Amino acid sequence: MKFSEMPYTRPDLEQVKKDCAALTCRLKEAKTYGEAKAVFLEKERLVKHVETAATLSNIRHTIDTRDEFYDGEVKFWNAAMPELEEYLQQWTMAMLESPFRPDFSKEYGDLMFVNAEISLKAFSPEIIPEMQQENDLTQEYEKLLASAQIPFEGGVYTISQISPFKNDPDDARRLAAWKAEGQWYKDNQEQLDAIYDKLVHLRDAMGKKLGYEGYTELGYYRMNRNCYTKADVEKFRAAVVKYLVPVADQIYREQAKRLGKEYPMSFADNALQFRSGNPKPQGTADDILAHGKEFYDALSPETSEFFQTMLDGELLDVLSTEGKAGGGYCTSIPDYEVPFIFANFNGTQHDVEVVTHEAGHAFADWMNRDRIPAEYVWPSMEGCEVHSMSMEFLAWPWEEGFFGPDTRKFYYSHLSGALTFIPYGTMVDHFQHEVYEHPDMTPAERHGVWKKLLGVYMPWMKLDGEIPFYSEGEGWQRQHHIYSSPFYYIDYCLAQTVSLEIWALQQKDQKDAWNHYMAYTRQGGSKVFTELLKNAGLESPFDENCLKTVCETAKQWLEEFDLTGIE
Repeated sequence: MKFSEMPYTRPDLEQVKKDCAALTCRLKEAKTYGEAKAVFLEKERLVKHVETAATLSNIRHTIDTRDEFYDGEVKFWNAAMPELEEYLQQWTMAMLESPFRPDFSKEYGDLMFVNAEISLKAFSPEIIPEMQQENDLTQEYEKLLASAQIPFEGGVYTISQISPFKNDPDDARRLAAWKAEGQWYKDNQEQLDAIYDKLVHLRDAMGKKLGYEGYTELGYYRMNRNCYTKADVEKFRAAVVKYLVPVADQIYREQAKRLGKEYPMSFADNALQFRSGNPKPQGTADDILAHGKEFYDALSPETSEFFQTMLDGELLDVLSTEGKAGGGYCTSIPDYEVPFIFANFNGTQHDVEVVTHEAGHAFADWMNRDRIPAEYVWPSMEGCEVHSMSMEFLAWPWEEGFFGPDTRKFYYSHLSGALTFIPYGTMVDHFQHEVYEHPDMTPAERHGVWKKLLGVYMPWMKLDGEIPFYSEGEGWQRQHHIYSSPFYYIDYCLAQTVSLEIWALQQKDQKDAWNHYMAYTRQGGSKVFTELLKNAGLESPFDENCLKTVCETAKQWLEEFDLTGIE
């Protein structure tokens, strides 16, 4: 079925609650494992149906945030999902206490119970009002960003539409674009500060209501951290500063030489990698998708069938349009066992990375679409990001069809960008830990923390006030995850480290790299992150040697890569 044909009907919330409660009672009354399993499968179908409705509503809302019907439906779900969580928690408790738990574990593995115990630590009915307010505030932030109208050179642009100008080879034009975008944020800063301040205090209150010192411990449980701790993340952050920041620093020093700029450079100059311009994809959005099909057809029989399914089902919405929410994502539509990709093409190399990154997520979902329980379709977030970031690198043999004469530029840009991203992403994580450990900081103090961390993780950024929004430590406000998904961002950094392992394998043998990738992907979310890696013959990013090795390998490749003839 095509996405446009999928019907949306708001479920009867009270009936869903009754159904959940009835299933929980039946599970408790089951006399045999066969009876308990039948009830379990019914509950799986109910949850999939509810999640399908919520997902359809959210997708259609993000495609056009001005649509009043779906705006109302998202508001409904903002309130409904926390209320349903109370009934789902009662089910979870019944599963954990079931005499048939050993039978379930034998058939489906014990991870579902490990995750269930974590979920109980992340919820109580008494925090439902805060969860509902949190959802509303996140929606308010998203709508504010989607409403952006940025005047530039006689036109008016959304945040996504102005992005290509921020990479323009002309120094004056590029700087003007950065200033124009930054001015929009400055003009709306009071609202951005207010939304985040409310979110921080709401989350802090939730943590304290559940008996924690603040939000951080609760945030880890909400992110379903099931195989590593805050101490492990701190160790990873230290390794990034030790091994990766110096490599990234050298990358930007070389860039300054290519551009004829003084080091450190401004935010606007750091955005331009080559004097002749950053790599750009060839052709239209349709051309990019068409070559994406060629790539997936050639990569494997599984990826070929998957991408054809995406095209036939109209399961990609990639054009940047008025009223559309910013950014990109992949999600799953459970009843139809298909993924959906949302993106904003804007004529930059990011367009190609959508066809590889988001499609990496989608492929993993499609490969595991019939898993039981449904929670095993996806691993935890850092595990999911391995699928996407590694798929970006696995596309390298086909990049000429995407980039034509800019292919060599892309190789250098992609690998160097993967390395320089990790310090930024790690900084986002460090910032959030500081925020939630000191929830009463003023907005100005939060900006000060961000500016201080820039000096630790991104010393190549010149903080001279040329672009006030960025140089004054306010640039974090454009990072959606900081508002909507606390503590998510370190997942990208852990996964990027693993993707660089895949890239290193690929330099020796493309087929071997693909085999490791598939060994990882075929497991879905049936194991914790570190076990998924071990089973696929990959190192854990929590092993300091892992980051050290990939840094050395990538640094050598960049130093030896031939940029002759590229200005």
